[in-house]
Amino acid sequence: MSDSNFRKPVRKAVFPVAGLGTRFLPATKAIPKELLPVVDRPLIQYAVDEAREAGIEEFIFVTGRGKTAIVEHFDTAYELEATMTGRGKSLAPLDPTRIEPGNLVTVRQQVPMGLGHAVWCARAVTGDEPFAIFLPDELMYGSPGCMAQMIEAYNEVGGNLVSVLEVPMEEVSSYGVIAPGESKGNLTEVKGLVEKPKVDEAPSNKIVSGRYILQPEVMDLLASQGKGAGGEIQLTDSMAKLIDKQPFHAVTFNGRRFDCGSKIGFVEATLALALDREDMGAEVREMAKKMLG
Repeated sequence: MSDSNFRKPVRKAVFPVAGLGTRFLPATKAIPKELLPVVDRPLIQYAVDEAREAGIEEFIFVTGRGKTAIVEHFDTAYELEATMTGRGKSLAPLDPTRIEPGNLVTVRQQVPMGLGHAVWCARAVTGDEPFAIFLPDELMYGSPGCMAQMIEAYNEVGGNLVSVLEVPMEEVSSYGVIAPGESKGNLTEVKGLVEKPKVDEAPSNKIVSGRYILQPEVMDLLASQGKGAGGEIQLTDSMAKLIDKQPFHAVTFNGRRFDCGSKIGFVEATLALALDREDMGAEVREMAKKMLG
């Protein structure tokens, strides 16, 4: 297969959002975790905005039962908009929440069998094109956004890419880790991938951080992928099989990552983004100083 086949434009993105959000109970009993607000925007909105900035045109949500509110968030809200217009209020806060008709597709992951299975559920929509994957729990904060940085790298090297960050070695067993090859700037050749390795067996401290660009061949591998770490179908296992067959690189994200899959990470993200806001940062800083005594 020629190198040009690994450089098709990335137009589609998969958002696995079928999880139950049990770590945030009771808040997530009736509200999807992805709609919990970080300051004044739901978590999923940050991922979608990042995708738009990178030129993504089609948004594929892999959902489950009780997740219809996520789709409604990106729909037009006629009653709300009419009420706001009638009261002379700006509709600007609602503008980023709309996805054009036909550009949002949902598929169901009926059984929670891991990230690899969730991505595989989108196979009929991604088709024979490369596609991006966004894990909304990972709030990637920077300008340009993480996926925009990855698309820039993709246009240079093509193939498959993952975003990575460096963490202390004692934390690597919680993540997918790359075995690095040659590095140039923020690009690192990927020689191997290991899912949640033991600390003394980890090939590096560069962890995969929730953003991917993958070629369509990964879907065929996922179709026959057996269960891996945690008894789930791991995306990492199928990606590892592409390494010797297709270009594979890691992009070190120039920005900050917040693990909003944990309560502490969620609070950290809310505080950090609030402090960075021109409309409230100074007040939040003073409030924090008073609270800390």
